Formats: sequence, C-alpha cells, structure tokens
Amino acid sequence: MPPLPLSGRDLSIDNVIEVARGRRAVALDPAAGERMSASRGVVDRLVADGTTAYGITTGFGDLADVRIEPDQTAELQRNLVRSHAAGVGDPLADEVVRAMLLLRANTLAIGLSGARVEVAELLIGMLNAAVHPVIPSRGSLGASGDLAPLAHLALVVIGEGEATVDGAGPGPGLEALSRVGLEPLTLQAKEGLALLNGTQLMAGIGALAHHDALRLALTADVIGAMSLEAMLGTGAAFDERLIAARPHAGQVASAAHFRALLADSEIGASHAESDHRVQDAYSLRCMPQVHGAARDAIGELERVLEVEINAVTDNPLVFPNGDVVSGGNFHGEPLALALDYATMAVTELASISERRTARLVDAHLSGLPAFLAERPGVESGLMIAHYTAAALVNELQTLAHPSSVDTIPTSANQEDHVSMGGTSALHLRSAVEHAETVLAIEALCAAQGLDFHAPMRPGAGVSRAHARIRERVPHLDADRSPSPDIATVRGQIHSGELLANGATQTAHG
Repeated sequence: MPPLPLSGRDLSIDNVIEVARGRRAVALDPAAGERMSASRGVVDRLVADGTTAYGITTGFGDLADVRIEPDQTAELQRNLVRSHAAGVGDPLADEVVRAMLLLRANTLAIGLSGARVEVAELLIGMLNAAVHPVIPSRGSLGASGDLAPLAHLALVVIGEGEATVDGAGPGPGLEALSRVGLEPLTLQAKEGLALLNGTQLMAGIGALAHHDALRLALTADVIGAMSLEAMLGTGAAFDERLIAARPHAGQVASAAHFRALLADSEIGASHAESDHRVQDAYSLRCMPQVHGAARDAIGELERVLEVEINAVTDNPLVFPNGDVVSGGNFHGEPLALALDYATMAVTELASISERRTARLVDAHLSGLPAFLAERPGVESGLMIAHYTAAALVNELQTLAHPSSVDTIPTSANQEDHVSMGGTSALHLRSAVEHAETVLAIEALCAAQGLDFHAPMRPGAGVSRAHARIRERVPHLDADRSPSPDIATVRGQIHSGELLANGATQTAHG
C-alpha cells in the first residue's frame, strides 16, 4: 500500500485505522507544506515586530497578560511542554498513540497553526519508524483540548520523555529518536502550543472505538439471530412492511440484516405453522429497534469524527492575511457528547444481549436443557458464564454515565467550563471491550442451543456464524472452564469473523 498523503483535509476514519493498526506509512502532501510555511512566516513576523499575540508573545491561560520577549520564545515553548506533561495512569496503547500522532500531524498540515513544516515531518517520521511516545491515559479535561496527553507526545519531539521503538522499550525519548535516525526539535514560537492544544486523544480513541463499536453493532445482529433460532423464535417482527412503518435508518438496516441472516432456515420452517408463540419477548422481538438505534448513535459519532479529524483545534489560529485569532476550537464538547452517546448505545447492545443470554440458560423460557448442559444437575453448563455477562453489564451501566455533563473549572477559573471528553473517550473504549465479551457469552450460549436442534439447519447467515464458532470452540459436552472459550469468541467478534453474511461496515447499509 502506498504512503498515505497527508493534506489536512481528506483524512477518513478508515485512514486512521490503516495507520494506527495497519502501520500504513504516511507522507506530507507538498501543498500542505506550502501552507504551513506561509502560516509560519506570519508567526516569525509577529515575533520580530514584538506584536502582542496570545501564546506567541504572551504566557498561557491565566498568564496571558505576561509579556514574553523574543529571546524567551524557545524557553517558553519548552517550559510549556514540560510543565503540561502531568499525565498519570496506565500508558495508552500503541494504536492510540499512533492515531494521535497522525491526527496531530494532519491538523498542522492544514496550515493555520503557525508551526514549521519540520514539526509535522518529525511526527510523520516517528509514525513511520514506530517511535511511540509513552503517554499516560489520564489527565485530559477535553479543553483546552487534551493538554496533558499531547504534552507527553511533545516531550519526545523535543528529545525528552519516554518512548518505545517498534514495541521495544520504553526508554528515553532522545534515544528512541536516535535509534531510527531522527533528530529532536528546538521548538520555536507558537509550536509548543500548536502541539498541545487539540482534541487528538479524544478523536484518536474515538476513531478506533467507532470502528469497533460499529462492527460490534453489526455482529450483535448475527448473534441475536443465532439466539432467536436457538429458542425457536419468530422472524415475523422483522417484516419489511412493519419496519417501513417506522423508518429509522438504523432500524431499517438492522431488520434487513436479520431477514438475510434467517433466510432458508429449516429451524424456522419447522415451527412456522405452530401457535406455540404468537410473539417473542422484547429482547428478541425488538432487536431491530434496539440494535438499529445503537447503529444510529454510532453513526452520529462518525459524523462528528469526520469533521474533527480534519479540523484545526489549537489556539490561536494564524491566517494567511496575517490575522491571529484566539478562540475555542480546542473545546471537546462536540466529541464529548457524541462519545457519551455512543457509550450509551454500546451499553444497550450489551444489555439486551445479556437478557437473551438469561433466556437461553433458563430452561423454563428457552425450551432447551437447563443452563445448556448435556446433563443438567451433575453439570452446571454455562450457568456462570451468564453471571459474568451480568457483572459486565452492571459495570457498563456505570461507564455509560455521561462525562460531558460535568465540568470542573481550572487555570485560575480562566478555563471555567471543560468538556471532560477525554474521560468520555476512555469510557467508550472500555465499554466496547466489555460489550464484546458480553456478546461473546451470548454467542457461546446460542451456539450451544443450536447444537441441540441438529440436524435441522438454521438460516444461511446464522449457519455460517455457528460454523465459525465451532471451528474454534467445540460443543460443551461436559463441564469445562468457559473463560478460554469466551476469550476465543470475543476475538472472533473483535476481528469481524462472525459477520457471517458479509455485512458491510456501515451503520445504515
């Protein structure tokens, strides 16, 4: 795959995944370099003329009225990076760091940040050589952007901090750069601020989590269809005419997915004329409505991210005509609200999944052996796997509390309303991981239930998904630890392996 040209305006979520996870190389578009050079020329003139401009010839935050002399500009930028690197907690995963490096370089490439071309080129060089700054996960308020995490990234740019090189380390940032033939930079006026002000933690985690959450929503249809067949449910509620009477985009797409998954089902045909159940419980009957609403919420996050990853989010902005305008593009509220909404959606996918699992293991409701055991009583089957799902849903309900509704004033009350979007992003990432496990437990239970209906075949899509699980996890013919099986199926969900009918990775199609 050729290097991804970084122009500042054309980055997609798929591009973020390619670079963050697929290690695709990146190259700065020449036109972006020209824009950056023009913006940098404005900053150089302001410094030479002694013009008062926030963050260029003044201090930061509540210190904005402190004058900075031209011979202090490099020290100011260096001190900014050092003082703001106050993060704590476990380091971010390499894929998140790579997303942050990419998005930070992309926003500089737009040419409104006043940074030299060399700054973007070093970030790109670090990406291509797999030099990954060690960035603690906690410390961002989501305004003035993700200051602390981005400061830890910028420490390595100036040859300080810690970094890994292609997974080895961590070690001193200067040594990491040296190992791959890169040189640290002495930041000039505005450049420290251009690296620190921004929403790249929120947007980077958001892009990765969006990709996984959408895949999870599509896979939830597959697993839900498996459960429906295992419990001899009816697909009547997915009738195209009924769904069209309330045409929310996600609901329409989800119902169409269910109809495809259940097509040509021998299990369904075996009880189609039976009056054993006029209609199913909500966790089965209302799957298109719930899964579809989750798709729509995840689609809203996609809309916000597509704007954010191609936006300029530092302050002040430096325009080609020489104007320097201070504002609040670093405020993470658009992302924070969308991230919280997506976390709620993911939680609902897990919540309705747990309800289906509860029915699958309950012989009074499922018509299957108690706890899906071959010998109920002497064996407990998948009883406790359901407990795990319930415990995770409880934790998800806590994660789903919206961080964006809280604010704690900082910087001597200059920054008196913040988005807390960094917390929103971390919660969404955790929520997706937990929900994948909850859905994996349902998939194990549904596969076991389908086994009891053999030799009748389920729908074509369900049959393929069931076969893929059985390629990795054998039928539970006697009690064993379910934990390895849960981990295996969770891996199949995360990779997209269970999207048995080739569903595309879009919310509404």
